[in-house]
Amino acid sequence: MISTETFQTLAAKYVTLGCKLNFAETSTIAAELERRGVRRASDDEAPDIIVVNTCSVTAVADKKGRQTIRSLARRWPDAVIVATGCYAQLKPDEVAAIDGVHIVAGNDHKGELPQMLADWIEDRKDRMVVTAGKDIRRFVPSCSRGDRTRWMLKVQDGCNCYCSYCTIPMARGRSRSGSIESLVAQARDAALSGAKEIVITGVNIGDFGWGRSDGFIDLIKALDEVDGIDRYRISSIEPDLLTDEIIEFTSRSKRFMPHFHIPLQCGDDEMLSLMRRRYDRSLFADRIEHIRRVMPDAFIGVDLIVGMRGETYERFESSRDFVSSLNITRLHVFPYSERPGTRALEIFPVVGSDEQRRRTHEMIAISDKFHMAFARQYEGECRPVLLEQLAPDGNGMEGYTDNYLRVEVEGTDVSMANKIVMARLGTARWEDDGPILKGVIV
Repeated sequence: MISTETFQTLAAKYVTLGCKLNFAETSTIAAELERRGVRRASDDEAPDIIVVNTCSVTAVADKKGRQTIRSLARRWPDAVIVATGCYAQLKPDEVAAIDGVHIVAGNDHKGELPQMLADWIEDRKDRMVVTAGKDIRRFVPSCSRGDRTRWMLKVQDGCNCYCSYCTIPMARGRSRSGSIESLVAQARDAALSGAKEIVITGVNIGDFGWGRSDGFIDLIKALDEVDGIDRYRISSIEPDLLTDEIIEFTSRSKRFMPHFHIPLQCGDDEMLSLMRRRYDRSLFADRIEHIRRVMPDAFIGVDLIVGMRGETYERFESSRDFVSSLNITRLHVFPYSERPGTRALEIFPVVGSDEQRRRTHEMIAISDKFHMAFARQYEGECRPVLLEQLAPDGNGMEGYTDNYLRVEVEGTDVSMANKIVMARLGTARWEDDGPILKGVIV
């Protein structure tokens, strides 16, 4: 069992499921524990502490959370398992009942995990600390580096939208944000620690500053002035909150990359209404056209849900045809998953699982075609590449261009990580779930 003497003897393992925001928060939890002397467990070492940051965006995510926790408990039965994140927030009793779980912490209590662990080591009493989603008010900051060179800066949390299919407002609470001053200070600290690229994360970052006089445009203008950061990426922003001013500023920014991730969810107006989205496809198309007009090289990723209740075949065809007409780079396709407590459960007809899978594959095929065509446009061009890690075969390094093309550069080594180089891009090939281009440093 775990020593009760001091944190300095302990090793921890961190497992993150779900979104970029979860990854950012896990990194912050790890950094806080490391400051207290807890080191990361090596791959072949039995950890004393296991932190599992869960997701609950779909029923599959809940199942994966349960399976992950059970697997970890079987492999390391003497470890203290901490479960946090959206699954732990929405179903704390269910999570606490999983064999091996000792601490369940709601989303706004992640910052208290070091103290919870210290208390558990002292008294060996299991604990569950969860605030109801409607009562969550605190903004818990997070700015930390993941396993690669990219840093994640959490600027906002929670959501006020209440889309009919979504449990995020129940899991994360109402929209709230950090102050611009505090976020700029975190970015400066990251720069001093060697950060070259920061991804701006949150649940609904376009709603930054809700209830205040400042907004997202004010934040990105302030971050753009931070010396030492070469790149910012906007992780995801709702189309109705992606203003002309944000697009225009990004196009002439010193540091914000030509890269957008915009949730569409469906390309049919009747379905968008059933989803309780706050825009129609005309507005969405206008946002894409504006980006392409001022940033023709921009990477544009789009989220899409298929097979939701109410999506008749005619509505699916309408969505498919609309998506096919857009000048975008990639689709992130998700089959609809029923979530307890959502208004979508009142909608009919229901789409069967086989038809969901068929529609998902059809949309993924469109995405793959878009993605490869986008990559091939840049064969033979020179673009800046931020090198991140060794290539899988150990020969060279991998990284991403300013417009988020994955590049493999030969003739370098791990000492080149976190450095930006100019590379001439060669032939694109398909690997894993997307294209990768060969690059030669020039």
